[in-house]
Amino acid sequence: MTLISFHKYFLACTLFLLITFSAQAQMVLWDSTYRPGKYAELVKKFKDDPKSKKDIVFLGNSITAGTDWSKLLDLPQAKNRGISGDITFGVLERLQDVIDGKPSKVFILIGINDISRNIPDSIILKNYKMMISRIRKGSRKTQIYFNTLLPVNSSFEKFKNHYNKDQHILYLNEEIRKFTSKNVTVIDLYPNFTDSDQHLKASLTKDGLHLLPAGYDVWAAFLKKSGYLN
Repeated sequence: MTLISFHKYFLACTLFLLITFSAQAQMVLWDSTYRPGKYAELVKKFKDDPKSKKDIVFLGNSITAGTDWSKLLDLPQAKNRGISGDITFGVLERLQDVIDGKPSKVFILIGINDISRNIPDSIILKNYKMMISRIRKGSRKTQIYFNTLLPVNSSFEKFKNHYNKDQHILYLNEEIRKFTSKNVTVIDLYPNFTDSDQHLKASLTKDGLHLLPAGYDVWAAFLKKSGYLN
């Protein structure tokens, strides 16, 4: 190998290594195994709870967990299956218990914690579709209602991992809206909670992520007005 050839070879190897290291540096790590601290305790509680085919299940994370759905909607058969901090992988892990109960309706709102944990949009979307498929196969009479993700409000400066990721919320919401082709009822919550800057209305949230009672009132009124509870 001549000196010129060696220099070219050396430069090529150096360039390759730089590209490789750069790509690795840009990779964002994410973890599908994360489960909130009370996950196992709540899953057991949900399993032990009596089930009926008249149940209306609200499935999700802390945003779902943050209210008493039976009182809010005046529906004794409404069951809260929200777990604070949960992600789509956690919902899939505990979904069979919901399926086994063969409820009349399932309302799903999940994904904002996935976004905060840098789980790729494509993976979140894949998990959404898996939820739909599994419910369809295991409980054919259950009506599936999929909620679009709510906006966030970074002015509260409390949940910084959830902020400044609006493009992910918008993308997933556009994909969720396409679920109507799968005979899924899409509940487009997002527009009902946005201010003029497309942020979560400050009057409806206590921390830029979670809802105040006024926020749940907006949610409940929308469900009733739209006939989703009939």
